[in-house]
Amino acid sequence: MTESAQAHTTGDRDAVSTPLNVAVLTVSDTRTEDTDTSGQYLAEVLRAAGHNLMDRKIVQDDIYQLRAQVSQWIADPAIQVVLTTGGTGFSGRDSTPEALQPLFDKRVEGFGELFRAVSYTEIGSSTIQSRALAGLANNTLVCCMPGSTGACRTAWEQILSRQLDSTYRPCNFVTHLLRG
Repeated sequence: MTESAQAHTTGDRDAVSTPLNVAVLTVSDTRTEDTDTSGQYLAEVLRAAGHNLMDRKIVQDDIYQLRAQVSQWIADPAIQVVLTTGGTGFSGRDSTPEALQPLFDKRVEGFGELFRAVSYTEIGSSTIQSRALAGLANNTLVCCMPGSTGACRTAWEQILSRQLDSTYRPCNFVTHLLRG
């Protein structure tokens, strides 16, 4: 691998990674703190990457409860990233996209596209039923993933771990998230 290609995939080894303040939201009508393996996974990997877990909640799959919780976090200048898990499918109660899209100042179109592309290698055409999405709201990155721990692992390992790493090149989201 060339030095340039290595910098694209592993980041600049001389740069200092910038820890981000992250909130994790599990969208579920049935999960509890004890059974929320997806939220627990996200909390563990973001801490292991050097980020700060600022808050973690479980909210019922209800448009207004979701919107209220995420609105509170995006209004908080201390929170730079919101990771949600659950509510992105097609069942009757799945409402994460409908709840959160209106909050976005800008959509991150590539997040859902890339998530479905990388998850295709794991689950085949079933990935078409994922409505994973992301957007920027008040300088806060909001990423919405499916509720399975496997889907959260795919999103973290293939997309988020790099895009939340200030050393990843040629670009990452960290500079967009830093507030003055």
